[in-house]
Amino acid sequence: VQLQASGGGLVQPGGSLTLSCAASGFTFDEYAIGWFRQAPGKEREGVSCISHSGMSTYYGKSVKGRFTISRDVAKNTVYLQMTTLKPEDTAVYYCASDDGVLGRGCSKFPELDGVKHWGEGTQVTVSS
Repeated sequence: VQLQASGGGLVQPGGSLTLSCAASGFTFDEYAIGWFRQAPGKEREGVSCISHSGMSTYYGKSVKGRFTISRDVAKNTVYLQMTTLKPEDTAVYYCASDDGVLGRGCSKFPELDGVKHWGEGTQVTVSS
């Protein structure tokens, strides 16, 4: 299983950014994909998750209404569209998948203990 996050960068408060998570090494439409983030000095937290079919989506309280998760089966890619970004959104963002904690339907999201497969993170910095 390989997950590669990309699309991070520097953006001003109020701006937008879209992250991508390219997946390979497994049957893409059989598993949920989650986005997590870790800010300096803080624990990693769940941001969003999308079910294997794309029919169900889940969001952390701090990003609900501002972030949108989606998946493109043809491209084996999950996207995280982030709008109205705030300085507190600054973090390294990771995508993840596994057959237990996230499973097919984001069953235990936003839990992350036990998630098996993590991509390398992408840095998002929100600053003026």
